[in-house]
Amino acid sequence: MLNTQAMTPQQIREAGMKVLSRELGVVGMIRFMQQFELGTGDYSKDRHQWLDQYSVDDIAQMVREKKAAYRRKK
Repeated sequence: MLNTQAMTPQQIREAGMKVLSRELGVVGMIRFMQQFELGTGDYSKDRHQWLDQYSVDDIAQMVREKKAAYRRKK
């Protein structure tokens, strides 16, 4: 478990985003975050910052891993 008392606000944000992404997937994380956003900024530009780090092969592998994890939970 993380020691959130010793973490900076930036570290807490980063850890939170990792957990949201892992548990909800990228789309779910974005939908969750949109509930708290006022709609400012450039979503297209921001989306590239989130997604450009992944290749098609990376995304395909993440989908396979999520499917495998889902099947194990059944």
